[in-house]
Parts: sequence; structure tokens; C-alpha cells
Amino acid sequence: MTARKNVKPAEPHPERTRALAIGALGVVFGDIGTSPLYALRQCFSPNYGIMVSPENVLGILSLIFWALMIIISFKYVTFVMRADNHGEGGILALLALVVAKKGNRVRYRRVLLGIGIFGAALLYGDGMITPAISVLSAVEGLKIATPIFDHYVIPLVIVILVALFLFQRRGTGVVGAVFGPLMLLWFCVLAVLGARWIVVVPEVLASINPLYAIDFFMRNRVAGLFVLGAVFLVVTGGEALYADMGHFGKRPIRTGWFAVVLPALLINYFGQGALLLSRPEALKNPFYYLVPSWGFYPLVCLATAATVIASQAIISGAYSLTRQAMQLGYVPRLEIRHSSPEEIGQVYVPWVNWVLLIGTVGLVVGFRSSANLAGAYGVAVVTTMVLTTILAFACMRICWGWNMVKAAALASCLLAVDLAFFAANIPKVGQGAWVPLAIAAIVYILFTTWKRGRTLLRERFRKEQISVDVLLKDFAEHPPIRTPGTAVFLDSNPSGIPRTLLHNLKHNKVLHERVILLTVITEEVPRIPWPEKLEINELAPAFFRIMAHYGFMETPNVPAILRYAERDGLEYKPMETTFFLGRETLVMSRSRGMNYWRKLLFALLSRNAQRATFHYGIPPNRSIEIGAQVEM
Repeated sequence: MTARKNVKPAEPHPERTRALAIGALGVVFGDIGTSPLYALRQCFSPNYGIMVSPENVLGILSLIFWALMIIISFKYVTFVMRADNHGEGGILALLALVVAKKGNRVRYRRVLLGIGIFGAALLYGDGMITPAISVLSAVEGLKIATPIFDHYVIPLVIVILVALFLFQRRGTGVVGAVFGPLMLLWFCVLAVLGARWIVVVPEVLASINPLYAIDFFMRNRVAGLFVLGAVFLVVTGGEALYADMGHFGKRPIRTGWFAVVLPALLINYFGQGALLLSRPEALKNPFYYLVPSWGFYPLVCLATAATVIASQAIISGAYSLTRQAMQLGYVPRLEIRHSSPEEIGQVYVPWVNWVLLIGTVGLVVGFRSSANLAGAYGVAVVTTMVLTTILAFACMRICWGWNMVKAAALASCLLAVDLAFFAANIPKVGQGAWVPLAIAAIVYILFTTWKRGRTLLRERFRKEQISVDVLLKDFAEHPPIRTPGTAVFLDSNPSGIPRTLLHNLKHNKVLHERVILLTVITEEVPRIPWPEKLEINELAPAFFRIMAHYGFMETPNVPAILRYAERDGLEYKPMETTFFLGRETLVMSRSRGMNYWRKLLFALLSRNAQRATFHYGIPPNRSIEIGAQVEM
């Protein structure tokens, strides 16, 4: 039986697609949808020395238009989302898609793994800074309406952040249902505000011509290149958009982008440009000057809600990445809560939620204003975008079979755009961008330490294991005492005899009348259907080995495995079944394989991992843990 195949998820019904598209507005597009609040104004920051002139306004609008079209519409929504790993997106899903192909050279595989894991780690750094800058921008926007909040900004931000992260436990489906309609209203307001000024100054639409962007660079030279660091703010939600694909699906996200989000954003940016062409003094806040005086206070309230929602995309993406990393063996076992019976990608990870909350609050307290955080924003995202392009090139060659010329031509064009934005963001490192980079480095160390530690333990256990033939021969010569019931021994090694079984024989001198050796194997595909999930082999009378294959987006459940195995004639009586699990106590040594400090870190992670009984859905009152000291 093979478990390497997978079934491509069916496209949702049109009505379901519309509902998911509206939900996606509140989860997927929150970050990119609130960029009009500050992006165009930041392009004319005094730091760049760019004057508000018709040529510069049209040039920057042209850069914004083509950034949205090339990076979001083409690269992510049209192209990269094709590289879905059976419906799942994000840099880890893309990595698994690439490395799952057989025949890759080992050195290339290791390079690709390093790129993918560091790219995922970067999103955690961005996952802390995005809520911080979004909510700070919201509360600071209230100061425009009234100065009463001047002394309460930080406390209010902390309260809002706590409320936002507490709300996550309801799941992205509920979050999207609540936030989606509000964001739909937001995008409609963006379009209406922008269209009002485009009618006044229709010449602004000429900026669609890329020659205006080229002319902008030729006139402003180095300063024009650095302005790309501000232009990049309009596309900062692109990577989270890809990571959230598993929450709602490819078609709903594409529908929401092309039908609602992209038109609304372009109309609003062009409207702000038209306003600046007519009234250059509006640069103080071109977004709020779009609205008539009577609509200012309602717009501030709506913008406040929208900027709070903006952090939802990266939070949801962090949940998806964590589950993928855990199933691929880069993260210890964590509690995963599935929040939707229909969309398997909608999950909530409590531990990640609280870490993001603590990190976000720490950034708010440390930087204390969105202006200070702006210097730290964007570097982590643009670095991830560069790494995604590299993995996409590998996908073209390895998975899609493109020839070198075709793949290199497309990847070079995308990489040239990414590297231009990357170079423009480099000066931000000294302004605070080192913070998300440092967070990413810490996450990368945690990922690689756990993966390496588990690999060393498996190698150690494999050397100590005895073969099935040796044990069965010993049973034939010296039959053990048999006790009624079924014993299930969980083991990560799909060959040999588990240490837990040997320890049970050594200390209890008995063997159950029916024995099952169970190994759960995580494949580099998101999901595996039940008919292809199990391999059952009878090694001897009443002595079975089951290998259960799961995708990296699935959570294994041992009782469900045994219930399904009954279809193949394997009897399962829950109240007569005992589950044996191993629990290692690590003893540190100076042996080779991993640095001593990383061994200590691995031991800490191991002690705080979720208990195997909870992770695998095993009834605690039917399980026995057999401990052993293991030297590392």
C-alpha cells in the first residue's frame, strides 16, 4: 500500500466561494488593505528629500501601481499560489513541495531546507511587529480627532492587543465572519473616497504608464531608489496572503483580490495622488484629507477598526506555519485547535498566540510610536519574498519540469524586483529593523536545534534496536507469559522492535495476547486520504506492525487509526487496549553531533513539549509511559 499520493481538494461551490472571499477580506487582506493610511505619505517623508511636484506624484503612483501588479497580482496571486501543496500555501508548504521530489542532490536539499526554514522564521518576526505598528497607528489616528488620548496611547494599545489576541481562540472562521463584512465596508469606502478626487483630477490615471516610474528614477537617482523602501509598504501583506491560502482556499483569495481589494486600493492611491496634485499642502495626511469635514470622525473610527484587523493576516499565517513546522519535525508537539469542521486549514495555536502577544506588547512598550516602528517594518517581509522567489525557481525546475532558460528568465525578473526593494530597505536595519531579524534568528535556532536533536535521538535508538526476526526467534524458543488484551507500542522507527516493548518484557515479564507496533510518519504533503493512510503487516500471529501516514497539515489520532484498522480485520476494543509510550530523560554529554548549549536548549524544548497522550488523542487512563535515560 502506498501513502505518497494525495487528493487535490475540490473547488468550493460558488456560494461558498463568495462567503469565503468575504471572510478572507478580514483575515488575509487586512495588512495590505490598510496601507493607504500611511504609504503614500511616507513616500514623501523628509528623509528622502522628495518634493511634492506633479512629476514626483505621478512617478510614485506609477511605482505603487506596478508594485501591486507585479508583486501581488502576478507573483503571488497568479503565479506563486499555483505552487500550492495540495491547497496549502506559505513558504514551508512550498519548501515541502520542492524537497518531496526524489532524486534531489543532498547539498541542494540542505540549501533549500535552510532557505525555507529561515524564511518561515522571518515571518514570526514580522508577526510581532505587524500588530504593534497596526494598532499603534490606529490609536495615534484617534489623536487627530481629539488630543484627549495623548497620555493614554500606550495603555490603550496594550488593551486592544490583549483583546485582539484573546479573540483568536474563536478561530479564523469566526474571526473572518466578524471582520470580513467590516473590511468589505472599508474597501468600499476606500474606493468612494479615491473616486471622488479622481473625477476632479482625472490626469492622475496617466501614472499607469511605467514611463513615469522610469522618469522618477532618472530625475531623483539615489533618493528615488531609497523611496522604494516606502513604496514597499503597499505590498507588505503579500507573504501573509500566501501563507493564509490554506485557511480559505485559492479561488476565494483570488476572487477577493481582483474583485474587491485591488480595485479599491488603486482607486484610493490614485485619489490621494489627485488630491496632492490639486492641494500639495494635504501631504500632512493625504488619506484623511480625502474625506469631507463632516465624514472625518466616522472615518477615524472605521480606520481604527481596520488597522486593528490588519494584524489578523500575519497572526493567522503564524498559526499555519507553526502547524506545518511541527508536523515536519522542526517544532516540539504543541496544542493545535481546529476551529472549523469544513476548512481544515483554520486552526488556533494557543502557545504561539501568547508568544506573539508578549512580543507585540514588548515592541509597543519599547518603540512607543508607529513612527519609530516604521523604521523596523518591511525588512523581514522583503527578505522572505526574496527567499520565496528562490524556492519558486526550484519548484519550476524540480516540480513543474520547466527548462532552465524559461525558469531562470521568470525567476530573474521577479528576483530583480525583490532585490531592488530589499536594497531600499537595508538602511532600516539601523533604525530598528534588527529587531524582527533577531527574532527570526532565534526562531531559526529553535527550529534547527529541535530537528537536529530528534535526528540524533533516532540514530541513537536505531543503533540499539534489535530486529523483529531476532525477537520472534526468541519468542519461539522462550515463549513469554501472555496476558489478555491488546498492547499498542508507539515508536518513531518503522523497523525493529520498540524500546518500550523490550523494557516491558524485561521488567514485567509478560506480553499481551495481541501486540501492535505503531509508527506515525509525517509525509511532505498536506493531507493523505484514509484509504491510503495505513500500512498493516502481520509479522507473526497476533503480532502486527501499523505504519500510519499523515500529511503535515493533519493531527494524528491513534484511536482513529485503530478504528479504521478494524476494516482490515484488526480487532480494537478500547477498554482492553493499553498504550505504551516512551519518555526520555536526556543526560547531557560533550559527545559530538551538536554543540553543548544546543543540547541544553533541546532538552528544555523536550521537557516543555505537549504530552504524547494529548497530541495523539490517546486516553490517559489507558496509557503507560516507560522512561529511560538517554545520553546525548
